[in-house]
This record gives sequence, C-alpha cells and structure tokens, in this order.
Amino acid sequence: MTDWAAFAGFTGLVLAVLLSLAHLSRGVPHAEGTGSDALDAPAAPGDGASDSDSRATAAGDSVSTAAESDETDHSAELDTVSLASFSVDSADASPRPESSTPAEGDVADDDHADVDTAPESESEPESDTDSDRATPPGVTAAPVSAVSERSGSAEDLPPHLLLANVALSQAFLGGFLGLGAWYAGVPAAALGLSAADLPTQLAVGAGLGLALYGANRVGSTVSERFGVAPDEAVRESLTPRTTAGWVFLFAVALPLIAGFEELLFRGALVGAVAAGFDVSPWLMAAVSSAAFGAGHGAQGRLGIIVTGLLGFVLAAAFVLTESLLVVVVAHYLVNALEFAGHELFGW
Repeated sequence: MTDWAAFAGFTGLVLAVLLSLAHLSRGVPHAEGTGSDALDAPAAPGDGASDSDSRATAAGDSVSTAAESDETDHSAELDTVSLASFSVDSADASPRPESSTPAEGDVADDDHADVDTAPESESEPESDTDSDRATPPGVTAAPVSAVSERSGSAEDLPPHLLLANVALSQAFLGGFLGLGAWYAGVPAAALGLSAADLPTQLAVGAGLGLALYGANRVGSTVSERFGVAPDEAVRESLTPRTTAGWVFLFAVALPLIAGFEELLFRGALVGAVAAGFDVSPWLMAAVSSAAFGAGHGAQGRLGIIVTGLLGFVLAAAFVLTESLLVVVVAHYLVNALEFAGHELFGW
C-alpha cells in the first residue's frame, strides 16, 4: 500500500533544501556584487598608508613650527622631527650631546643645519596628492594588488566546478526523492513514468521545448526594448570555456537538472500529490509553478516571473500528457538552446 504521507514528507524536505540553496545562491557568483565587496573589504592596508602620510605631514608641520622657535631649543625639535618622519638613515636621527651654554660657533652651525634640513622635511607636505609623496625609508608600501586579487578570485571561479557542484547537488536530491518514492511505494504512473509510445513522447517534448524557447526569446527581446533586461549572470557563470566543459554541460549537467526538477515540481508536486490526496492537478500546477519560480531566485525578479510562467506551461503539459518524459525533454531543450544560442550562435 502506498504511503502518500511519507512521500509527501520526502518531497517537502527536498523542496525546502532546494529553496534554501536557491536563497543562498542569490549572492553567488555575481561579478558586480563580488567586486564591490572586495573593494570595501581590505581597508586596513589603505588606512596604514594614509596613517604614514599623515605622520609625515605632521612631521612637516613640526618642522615649520620649530623654525619659528628659539635657537636653543631648535636642535631638539629637529631630532624629534627626523624620528617621526621615519628617516632612520638620516644623520639628524642620531642623538646630539646636550650643552647648557652653546658657543657662538655652535649656534651658527645649528643655524646652517636648520637651513639645510628644513627644506628637505618641508618638501613632502608641499605636494597636493598622496601619490606625489615618496615612501619614507624603512617603510614598506601597502600592496596595491590585494584588492584586485580578491575581486578576481571570486569572479574567475572555473565554470566546470560550478557545473559539477550543481550536477552533484541535484543528483543527490533527485536520488533522495527517488528513494522516498521507492520507500513509500508510489506507483510509477503517478509520477508520469511510462515506457509506452516513447517516440511520441520524445517528439511532443521536442516540439514543446522549441516552442517555449522561441517564446522566451521573443519575450526577452520585447522586455529589452522596454528597458527591462533579464539577469544573465547565472548562465554566464556556468558557461563552459573548453570543449570538455561543453560536453559535460550538454551530456551530464543539463540532463540531471531537467530530470530532477521535473521529477520534483511536476512528477511529485503535481502527479503524486493529486493522485494520493485527491487534489485537483491544476491547483497543484499553480502551486508547483510558484515554487518553481522561487527556486530560480538567483535570476532576479524578472527571472522568477518568467520561470514561474514557464513552469506552469510545463505543468499543464504534464497534466495533459501524463508523461514526465515530455516535460523533461522540453525542459532540457530550453536550457540547452539558451546556452547554445547565446554563446555559440549569438542569438
């Protein structure tokens, strides 16, 4: 006897996990969001450089102030300035012997030293920008490449790793849902699984997929003319860069995605729930379509609406044909043509 409640529990758990993953994936791997976060994050190196510049500026101010002080205290002020400006190699940094009553010759020498030293220390604050200031001796400049490395590392994630992640996660969830159907004893017919007249199912699915792709392209063209462009960041991040990546996309990743999503949103939520709980399949088609759109939240608000409408068309085709293979083929073709049309043919 079929345990419909147990299978509903399996279905609800898989749906909750999928929607949670979709919610978490809204910030990954968007290039604009990643770039802005990376630029805001490493504030410490820049602050350190600005602090050293401010100290150098303060040192220059101390020099100008010291030039107006008494001659007897002027030598001590210059020693403090030379240490504050990090001029470790400068002769001014070495301590000078103290004398209670300097001679006239010493005072004259100090005056010449003041004249020679002050312009060197005051040359730095005269520059208008931080880029004009020279790096003080003994201080290492902050690495400028830290920001670019962080921003580029997130944007340059290999597509084959993203595809492998998507394929493995959906294969795992699909296997868990299939295990739930076996455990609960759900009939194959309730899920739309039938081997009768396979050529007809394949042909209907192919025709439906081509029609949906054409309608999607027309809708995208119209929306772009009204200034509403679809968010294509997810597709661009999954686009392969090698021939092996394209083979993996068309032969492994897209079939797993289409098979799992149709099994969950059409086979389980529409077929099994309607058969097990005596609920109208059209009501469940509307519910599953809303969940289907929410599961594609990474594509933005317009993507959620378009995907929800696409899901309802697929659900209606499932109800009318009672075939899971029809909607799987249609779903696969829509996804495959999106990748091939944009990246290979420029459609």
